[in-house]
Amino acid sequence: MSDNNTITVVGGGLAGLTAAIACAEGGASVTLYEAHRTLGGRARSSAEPYVADDGPHALYAGASLRWLAERGLAHPIVTPGVRELRRVRFRHADRVIGRPPLSLFRMIARRGMTAPVDEAFGQWATRHFGAEAARAVGGLLGVVTFEADPGRLSAAFVWERFRRVTALPPQARYVIGGWGRLIGRMAEHARALGVRIETGSRVDRLPDGPVIVATSLDAARVLLGDETLRWESGRAVLLDLGVRRERADLFLVSDLDEGGFLERCSLSDPTLAPPGESLVQSHMPMRAGESKAQALDRLERLADLGMPGWRERVTWRRDGVANRRTGALAPAGDDLARPAGHRPRRRRLAGR
Repeated sequence: MSDNNTITVVGGGLAGLTAAIACAEGGASVTLYEAHRTLGGRARSSAEPYVADDGPHALYAGASLRWLAERGLAHPIVTPGVRELRRVRFRHADRVIGRPPLSLFRMIARRGMTAPVDEAFGQWATRHFGAEAARAVGGLLGVVTFEADPGRLSAAFVWERFRRVTALPPQARYVIGGWGRLIGRMAEHARALGVRIETGSRVDRLPDGPVIVATSLDAARVLLGDETLRWESGRAVLLDLGVRRERADLFLVSDLDEGGFLERCSLSDPTLAPPGESLVQSHMPMRAGESKAQALDRLERLADLGMPGWRERVTWRRDGVANRRTGALAPAGDDLARPAGHRPRRRRLAGR
């Protein structure tokens, strides 16, 4: 077997497992190394009885979901139905309301427009739809970008994500049992294809031959020796809660004011929490210079608005900061096309 048919994958998250499976399907001999003792990366889930993903996670209808479904890896999944959609609310002008402002509907009606790469979204959207709509979209996309000010980003970058999240019927799909289950299915499938998976194996120097690096950007920069790998990425505070269930609790609150997001994940998937309890996951993009405690205070304020009395019902809690987890953010003028620098052609970076 030639060196070109022996491939090393560094990183056992979603991107690394996808790369390993694709290479093995093409006939390559693949070894995957993961530094952590378990696979998953950003797609890890906490242990039962509260199964919380590492931040907001959803599969969207499209190429990625089709790729998983073709291999029998996507299901079981669930799509929010009428019961969930009736319990969706929006924070606007510091009030929880049942539907977004009319200006946002006008934007949805014109979602076929093309937005420019070289203009900031806030400026472009204000000119076409007004300041209120521009701010609302910025808030709506906080959960996607983990960015406190999406208005400063490229209009094309923000608009493409706005079109994705507002598509009808709803495009989001949730993995039953948490994303850890999806990772488990992918790992089993990879092993069945002959992929050798080594967990607890940190790679400090790349081996000879073709290599796919599917790690954090900071780790990839060191491994590939490429100082150009310093792209902007999002930052947010995360709060996961187990609470005693009440019928009045909402399913989802989208914070159009500050970009926060709160979701009662166990309404769609009761396996995520013990009987009689709910699992709630929420996040808030962090502002420049803001501390974790300050951002967490703002996030708890969102929880107060969307789930009154939650503090007295808490049975489990964890919080943390998600830093540089969303892939590259594109400021105005940046189309995210990245030069390969002086990397050898047989070194590839998976994910963004």
